[in-house]
Amino acid sequence: MEETNIEIVKSSGEKAKFSIEKLRNSLKHSGADDNLVEQIVDTVRDELYQGISTKEIYNRAFVLLKKKKSLFASKYKLKKAIYELGPTGFPFERFVAAILEYSGFKTEVGKIMQGICVSHEIDVFAEKDGSVSVIECKFHSVEGRNCNVKVPLYIHSRYQDVKLHWDKTKDRSKKLDRGGVVTNTRFTEDAIQYSNCVGLNLLSWDFPKNNGLKDRIDRLGLYPITVSQLLTGREKQFLLSRDVVLCRQLFKDKFYLDHLGISETRKAKILKEIKLLCEH
Repeated sequence: MEETNIEIVKSSGEKAKFSIEKLRNSLKHSGADDNLVEQIVDTVRDELYQGISTKEIYNRAFVLLKKKKSLFASKYKLKKAIYELGPTGFPFERFVAAILEYSGFKTEVGKIMQGICVSHEIDVFAEKDGSVSVIECKFHSVEGRNCNVKVPLYIHSRYQDVKLHWDKTKDRSKKLDRGGVVTNTRFTEDAIQYSNCVGLNLLSWDFPKNNGLKDRIDRLGLYPITVSQLLTGREKQFLLSRDVVLCRQLFKDKFYLDHLGISETRKAKILKEIKLLCEH
């Protein structure tokens, strides 16, 4: 059966034609070489059937990658690993703040800021070179839930309220000039259109093109601890509860592994795994 004849079901419930090229690109993104990519593509293609879900395709490719090399599988699992930062949005806020910090920003999470009308809790307050940004994080713990135009409409109104108060009362050496929304899913077209119109910065899984969340994580080596193939779910939750959201943080603060009672042998394997992720 030709790939163009296969209809798949996306996480949103939409139906679409299966694209071999999309699968190939996501596998290449994990760091797998061309030979391994083509082996997996051929195997997955042979197992396709009408109405297969993208989740089933993803899981099959992940299993095949993991058999070959855990590092590739961890990178391929990145999108799912970010969903695992839930069920609450707080670890995702810490994750976004950490990415900004590694880009030179000074950040605060959950900062209360006064507006002209009311006070607001800001998910991430970020400052760099005298410029201040206020960022709202919209975390979804399940696939298929995108941010529509209502999200930037709401966030922009909050930003305007805070900015009016800031401009009247704050030290003018620091300029509040950016509002933004970060999500682990996607923005609808009207959300992007509205945000471009009012000057609101958006960051999603794959937006802006070539500079979305996945691109920044790969470029900076800032993988969440949930990508680990060796840590258990309980261990990941323990680390998240102590604001350890990045593999880099865990590698720096290795004593958390001792708190978990992990054996020296297993500890060495975990540290080797996260070191490789941080270096790639």
